[in-house]
Parts: sequence; C-alpha cells; structure tokens
Amino acid sequence: MTKSFWQSGHRPTLLAAFLYFDVSFMVWVMLGPLAPIISGELGLDPAQKGLMVAVPTLAGAVLRIVNGLLVDSIGPKKTGTLNQLIVIVGLLIGWWFGIDSFAGTLVLGVLLGFAGASFAVALPLASRWYPPEHQGKAMGLAGMGNSGTVLAALFAPGLAKLFGWNAVLGLAVIPLAAIFVVYLVLAKDSPDQPAPKPLAAYGEVLKDKDAWWFMLFYGVTFGGFVGLSNSLSIWFTDNFGLSPVIAGYCTAACVFTGSLVRPFGGALADRFGGIRTLTVVYIVAAIVLAVISTHPATLPLALALFVVVMGTLGIGNGAVFQLVPQRFRNEIGVMTGLVGFAGGVGGFYLASSLGFAQKLTGSSSAGFLIFAGLSLVALAGLTAVKGRWRTTWGAALQGARI
Repeated sequence: MTKSFWQSGHRPTLLAAFLYFDVSFMVWVMLGPLAPIISGELGLDPAQKGLMVAVPTLAGAVLRIVNGLLVDSIGPKKTGTLNQLIVIVGLLIGWWFGIDSFAGTLVLGVLLGFAGASFAVALPLASRWYPPEHQGKAMGLAGMGNSGTVLAALFAPGLAKLFGWNAVLGLAVIPLAAIFVVYLVLAKDSPDQPAPKPLAAYGEVLKDKDAWWFMLFYGVTFGGFVGLSNSLSIWFTDNFGLSPVIAGYCTAACVFTGSLVRPFGGALADRFGGIRTLTVVYIVAAIVLAVISTHPATLPLALALFVVVMGTLGIGNGAVFQLVPQRFRNEIGVMTGLVGFAGGVGGFYLASSLGFAQKLTGSSSAGFLIFAGLSLVALAGLTAVKGRWRTTWGAALQGARI
C-alpha cells in the first residue's frame, strides 16, 4: 500500500532543509534589494549595478557543481555545514572591515555564492527520504526555501536606511546562526545514500543528453526567477522613481508569489505530469516577458505582470524537480548541482543583460525580449523530447507521472 506524503520520508529533515535553504537564499540575493543604496554611495553605472547583483548568482552556479560532488561523497548534511560556516565567516569579515568599492562588492558576491550553492544541498537532503510518487511535493517544499528572497527584499533596504548597508551584512549573521543550530539538530542524511563515486564518474552524467535538457529547462525557469529577484529593485527604482524601501516591498510581492507556488508546481507535476506543467509554464512566461519588455505605463500593471511571471516561473521550478529525481535518482546529488548550475547561469545572464541593455540602449527591453525567446527555445526542446521520455524511462516508473 502506498503511504501518504506525510507518512513517508523524514519530516524533521524536510523542515531543516527548508529553513537552511530559506536563510541561505536570503543572503544570496541580498545585494539586489541593496543595489539602489549601494550604487548611490559608490556611484555605479547601470552595467556595474547589473554585474554586482549578478555575480553572486554566477558564483552560486559554479559552487553548486562542487556541492553536488560533495553531497554524493560526504553526504548532504556535512556539505551544508561546511557551506554555512563559510557564509557566516565571510559576512562577518565584510561587516567588520567594511566594503567601499565596486571591486569589494564583487568579492562579496563571490562569497555569497556559497549561500546560493545551498540549493545542491537542501534538495538532495530532502529528496532521498521520499519515494518517486512524492518527489514533486518533497522537492517543492524544500525548494520553497527560495522564499528567503522575500526576507531580503522586505528587510534589507529598511535596515540599510537605519544602520547603513554594511551593517546589514553583520545583522544577517543572526538568523543564519540560529537556523544553523536548528539544521545541525534536525537534519539527518537518508540511509538511502548512494555509494561515493570517483570524480571521473560524474562526467558520465554529462554524456547523457537528458542531463543537458534538464539544464536548459531549469536555466529558464530558475534563471528567470533568480535573475528577476536580483534585478526588480533596480528596475522599480529606475522606471518609477521608487525609494529603495518601497521598491523592496514591490520586489517582495513578486518574489513571494514565485516562492509560494513552487511546491504547487511540484504537486501539479505529480498530478498532471511535469511535461504538461512545463509546457504551460514556458508559453505563459514567454508571453508575459514579451509584454513586460514594452515597459508597462503604470506601477500597478507592471507589478501585476511581474507577479504573474514570477508565479509561472516558480511553478516551473517545482515541475523540473519533479522530473529530475525520477530520471537520475542515483545521481541526484550531482544532477542537482548541474541543473542548479544552469539555473544560476540563466539568472546571471538575465540580471547582467538587463543592466547592460539599460546602459547601451537606455532601456532594459532587449533583456526581457531575449529571455522570452529562451522560454520558447525551452518549449521547443521539451516538445522534441517528451515522446521519447514517456516511452522510455517514464514508462518504467511505478506510481509517478511525467
């Protein structure tokens, strides 16, 4: 008899994975809400602002591969412990010595990348406790930790206004340290850990073309989500003259939607199949991004469009990770790292391209349009592979739909 979701798995670990992911995401995207304040103090141009908020995304992308390797070698819990210690120490150093240059923000961005790499820890930590028919819900709930981006957007600008943006680095250590203790107490590696593999064995995964498809699909859904999370505060201040605090509130509304619906994306994929869910996601995302590229005339309309596209991309994130563990269960650690890397690269591209487009043309329209085109590329790829997936590895699954 199939157990219900709450009867299977390990709930304390699921909670620990969510909380660890949540506070890690909070600090990973922290430079986005702070960007209007930092750029004012340091005199950054649009391209520099875009690059500053994009560097943590790229660093996190690269480090997700490293974490994927470590997760399959030493286990998720130890990997997460190592990453969190690096982030806490890095933030304390940045707060103590202060950061007063563009180069300094880039170095900080690299350190924050270790927080972004938490993705490759939290998802395998939770996933390995759950059977195939509940993968979408487990990965969705753990992945809902990307709601930490909401905390950054809500509180970072206000705290920076009161204490200065450098002080925010030190203040962020408080929730990080508290959740770190909870993580150490509650998190437990699944007994279903794969045997450690030599480094060369991970190259074998990239020989499978399905791995590349998943990287493309997540590069669009998560890349769009995190790229917009990092860029919206800048976009709202540049286009509507909002204060950093109000721009942060608008960003939080958009990001909250994308984070909230991620588990629903996993549940929808469990119910209707990840392929069907992603098909709708890419169509809607392409249309809404194209409309956004026309620069909506009013703030309420712009806010509504961003809420829709962030919600759509959030559903897509959950749907992709309903499929990945079905196809690569024994390699879920390295696949989470690789797919997360692609998502980070997508986010780096979107955030940096919006800044460069603004500097070169005076408008961010080109950045949104190109990403809308990438959504259509992902749709075409999904259409090309769905028949093969359903008749090969999808047909061999019991109790799960793709």
